[in-house]
Amino acid sequence: MTEPDFSIKKALEEAGADTYLMTGDIHSADIYYATRFLASDDFVYLQTEAGKEVLFISEMEHGRAELESRISEIRTTQDFGYREKIKEKKDVSLAYAACISELLSEEGAKKIAVPYDFPVFYSNFLTEAGFSIMPVKSPFRKMRSLKRAEEVEAVKYAQRAGERAMEAAIELIRGAEEKGGFLYHEGKELTGEKVLSVIDHALLDFGCEAEETIVSCGEDTANPHGTTSGPLRAGAPIILDIFPRSKKKRYFADMTRTVLRGEASEELKAMYEAVLAAQEKGLELVKAGVLASDVHNAVCDVLEAKGYDTYRSGAKAGFIHSTGHGVGLDIHELPGVGENGTVLEAGNVITIEPGLYYPGIGGIRLEDMVLVTENGCENLTGLEKKFVL
Repeated sequence: MTEPDFSIKKALEEAGADTYLMTGDIHSADIYYATRFLASDDFVYLQTEAGKEVLFISEMEHGRAELESRISEIRTTQDFGYREKIKEKKDVSLAYAACISELLSEEGAKKIAVPYDFPVFYSNFLTEAGFSIMPVKSPFRKMRSLKRAEEVEAVKYAQRAGERAMEAAIELIRGAEEKGGFLYHEGKELTGEKVLSVIDHALLDFGCEAEETIVSCGEDTANPHGTTSGPLRAGAPIILDIFPRSKKKRYFADMTRTVLRGEASEELKAMYEAVLAAQEKGLELVKAGVLASDVHNAVCDVLEAKGYDTYRSGAKAGFIHSTGHGVGLDIHELPGVGENGTVLEAGNVITIEPGLYYPGIGGIRLEDMVLVTENGCENLTGLEKKFVL
């Protein structure tokens, strides 16, 4: 595996800083990307203007960090007398901040660039200790937007899990019976909770998990992130949006399908066909060198030409969100596919997910995830699109 260049020297020069410092834990995508290490408790990563990288962790994690992390310079809390500092200061947070301060002093750091979400407690402590703290846009977010081959494979793995879960959910809905305007499974009302359970079990078989999976039916689908608790209706759109993450590989995938069990109204059929056509147009335009806004505007053009509203013209119903977003260690990351001036680059993994949402009618959304290439894109989503089951 080719090691990427993690140098952020240019970002430090632009900020007028001599060191970049960030803290994080198992939930921090940036710190995992930079270190390839995870821990439940906060730990620290720093990089100096000379390119030296340091991982600062608890003594308990030292052995594991040596095995797992890509960082060769590892310092621990015990190197800076953490236990003694706790006794002295009678506060674990103050003791930890003091250790960070000593680490920075040891590295000759004075002007510290930190990400926007850097803890204010540490910032205040370090400022009082004589350091200059400068919040900057994370230099790692841009790096993360350009996926290496092994990262693409990790995304594909999560996507395969998502597709198996989507298939299981759709088959459950397809096999449901219609009775009194509702769907039934094995004699019981088919609920949003039941569909979620089937999705979760399918993902677990792949070592994946998903939080806030969307199962939305009927009127709830008019809200892009609406969810349905209780029975699912027949003849109503059901939006299934699954964004699984591999527990081991840590990368996300993302996909959405809209299905309907029973008879669909002509209005809903027309909405579905419009969203499908808009998505196909967006996918057609994706390639390196293209403005993300051009893809978004083309999607809006298709929908508007078919008589639907878009938020480009200030509408509060219709297509009321951006066309897509980057996917990787976070479910939403760079680059965004909307009204921004971002230029798509080979190695971006993005979604193309137009939708239409009208209160009193319902919503339709279709989402595929693609890898941007020099000459187009590779669609990483293989599951068919079929509205009426």
